[in-house]
Amino acid sequence: MIEARELTKRYGDKLAVDGLTFTVRPGVVTGFLGPNGAGKSTTMRMILGLDAPTGGTVTVNGRPYREHTAPLHEVGVLLEARSVHPGRSAYNHLLALARSNGISRARVDDVVEAVGLAGAARRRAGRFSLGMGQRLGIATALLGDPRTVILDEPLNGLDTEGIRWVRSLLRGLADEGRTVFVSSHLMNEMALTAQHLIVIGKGRLIADMGMADFIATRGRSVVRVRTTNPVDLTGRLRASDVEVSHDGGETLTVSGLTTDQVGRAAAAAGITLLELTAQQASLEEAFIDLTRDAVEYRAPTAAGATS
Repeated sequence: MIEARELTKRYGDKLAVDGLTFTVRPGVVTGFLGPNGAGKSTTMRMILGLDAPTGGTVTVNGRPYREHTAPLHEVGVLLEARSVHPGRSAYNHLLALARSNGISRARVDDVVEAVGLAGAARRRAGRFSLGMGQRLGIATALLGDPRTVILDEPLNGLDTEGIRWVRSLLRGLADEGRTVFVSSHLMNEMALTAQHLIVIGKGRLIADMGMADFIATRGRSVVRVRTTNPVDLTGRLRASDVEVSHDGGETLTVSGLTTDQVGRAAAAAGITLLELTAQQASLEEAFIDLTRDAVEYRAPTAAGATS
């Protein structure tokens, strides 16, 4: 379990993390989301004692990370997969960590096999692809068979098979009763993997809830409509809180109304419907809606871009 209470970090005049309070519980995959610059990496570094908080506290499994006598057995971490000596083989990198932490060689063999590096473990880590480097980083995190696993962007560089493997791995760790805390910008994968979300923006907590509740609360319902008279139906449906987009053919996409409301409006106007389908709001849409005012680094619009 990870518990943060009023966790704060200031760098000079910049308040990077502002009074964060949250709990990451065992048995579920908890996603850690936020726009670039939101304070996610700083928060993870404070959890691990790499940065000292300006204020507040954070504990892992009941105590600050630095107070654990066998930290690899308590917390497995992937913050930077490339933090490996490039001239050392993947196997020897893991073996050195194992020997310095009272972990058996058999465990090294187990994690090498588990992450799919058995055929490449004797190669120098500096020659690894990004995806292979990620697998080595995950192997390092799992080496001590920890109760808590913290992974920052574990899907970077992985192919489709690798992404599916990580998804299964994280769910499996949670099913074993471990605490799993993972940060990623890949919203589609987070929607498939995480069961709970902690969302921050500009260093502040803006959501702490289950995945289904987050999407239901923040995402707008979308209805796909095919009709013989899209222009007239568009005029009937448009309102201040309703968005209607027309593909130029027979199809409309309506945001802000239910299928029942669209159907009744069409019936009242005598407009024939060919299709009326409710579409689930996505995590990406809900996330963008929630963090719209918390984006620190925003790209210019096409009209305002300069060469």
